[in-house]
Amino acid sequence: MSDVYDRLADLAKKRGFYWVSYEIYGGLAGFYDFGPVGVLLKRSIAEEWLKTFVYAFDFMVEVETPVINPQVVFKASGHEDHFTDPIVVCTKCGRVYRADHLVKEATGLNVEGASIEEIWRVIVEKNVRCPECGGELSKPENALLLFKTEIGPYKGQLGYLRPELAQGMFVDFKTVLNIARNRLPLGIAQIGRVARNEISPRQGLLRLREFTIMELEFFHDPSESVREVEEYLPYVEGETLNIVTAESRERGVEEPVTVTVRESISKGIVKNPWLAFWMGVGNKFVRSLGIPPDKTRFFEKLPHERAHYSAQTFDQEVYSAKFGWIEVAGYAYRTDYDLKRHMDYSGVDMFYFKKYEKPVEVVKKRVIVDYKALADRLGERFQEALKVLQGKSQEELYEELSSKGYVEAGGLKIGREFFTLREERSLVHGEKIVPHVVEPSYGVERLLYVLLEYSYNVVEDRVVLKLPPRLAPFHVAVFPLMAGSREEHKAMVSLARSIVQNLREGGLRVVYDEEGSIGRRYARADEIGIPYAVTVDHQSLQDGTVTIRFRDTRRQVRVGVGELYDTILKYLRDNTMI
Repeated sequence: MSDVYDRLADLAKKRGFYWVSYEIYGGLAGFYDFGPVGVLLKRSIAEEWLKTFVYAFDFMVEVETPVINPQVVFKASGHEDHFTDPIVVCTKCGRVYRADHLVKEATGLNVEGASIEEIWRVIVEKNVRCPECGGELSKPENALLLFKTEIGPYKGQLGYLRPELAQGMFVDFKTVLNIARNRLPLGIAQIGRVARNEISPRQGLLRLREFTIMELEFFHDPSESVREVEEYLPYVEGETLNIVTAESRERGVEEPVTVTVRESISKGIVKNPWLAFWMGVGNKFVRSLGIPPDKTRFFEKLPHERAHYSAQTFDQEVYSAKFGWIEVAGYAYRTDYDLKRHMDYSGVDMFYFKKYEKPVEVVKKRVIVDYKALADRLGERFQEALKVLQGKSQEELYEELSSKGYVEAGGLKIGREFFTLREERSLVHGEKIVPHVVEPSYGVERLLYVLLEYSYNVVEDRVVLKLPPRLAPFHVAVFPLMAGSREEHKAMVSLARSIVQNLREGGLRVVYDEEGSIGRRYARADEIGIPYAVTVDHQSLQDGTVTIRFRDTRRQVRVGVGELYDTILKYLRDNTMI
């Protein structure tokens, strides 16, 4: 399987999965086109994600926000300051490289997240040079990965193409919260295109400049998370997570510990209970793509490797025969960072009003100062004392007067005769809080690659893509047998086309093929992963039955035409391959 990447690239172009964009102009690194089959496979992945992450819960909703954002959004989010990668330039040939990747390839040292000075030190000490021409490298510098654009003609407003979906959902939080009847927890999900101006994209679909993300922002009250998540843990009760912890990585160990979702919470491995819950959901999702449990893990990022907004991050990784462990998703505990930043920059209230089950009596301590009497007593020193008094809170003044009987102000002791102390009681029905956020984010193209790699099989010198049936780009192929008299042939074609129409009207994706031998048609269907092939033959004209051939086993069963749709539907629902 060492050459599976090259074989997949050939198959992908031949059968319409994907290929390099702008090939007639020599191609453009980091951009790929998706053909008729690839588009359907991407859609199947997205539908499976929606089914697993969104439609399964009553607290989840879906939105769609613009690709282009005004500059202020990414000022508020911190991306203008932090969304950078270190680059080096070859002083001889001018090629540009991402510095930490180049160092790792040349020396095996992982310097991701290290400072510019540390990366430069390694380059000098290890004599890292340009892999193309052997030239010396420039000192690293940070490059902004945001694609710039202008909003409006001529001298328009500066904008950026979004590098993630998150900010659109943060900006819309209060609107969606109102639509969701002001209830937490609340998950906002989105699938859409993003753009990152990667330094030197390589590795095909694994590092693109434009790609599709499936992301959700899960807003919750951190003080209620332990209690609230308990209700939903049965959904992931059977899930075990393979976790490489930051603690073990710091000791130089990358062997995962295997724990249940509940254990990851109770043992403190995952800081936020909802983060652990969504990792369990992600485990189910990746397994539904046909990835074996022992080939996936959650890799905790070290503090210097985390994004600026994250208190804890795990990469969900899948083992690739070609690339080793590759990240297919990131799980971040973003705390209340984003909502607070957008409140600061926009001035708009992003609070959630947490209503108490029962009103709570609150006692407020107030201190009233007799400023006229105090001014008469202190004279020239009144302003000095006033400044000190105004710098203390009502609670501080109350406590100092209650315990000491005076307040110290500018070296003076001001007695209680200048103050009136009161306790005001009121009923409070709730409080304003800024919700915390947990974010799972998946790259569709990376999932598509690992799905193809794990599905790729060669059986008797023929390629068979053993995709999970319900994820296949087409659900069923229909073939009329090309034999017999002209009248029989015509009748078989007519019956086959009526079957195709009936299946399509029922919502199935169907391929009709009458060219070549039946063996060649089976082979073409196998190459794009179609799980079921229906053949109309001579017997079909006599008793109204057809054969269903199963892609992986090549077994065949015979069913009546009237039962065909329900039978295929059941096979797809159960992911059956007899």
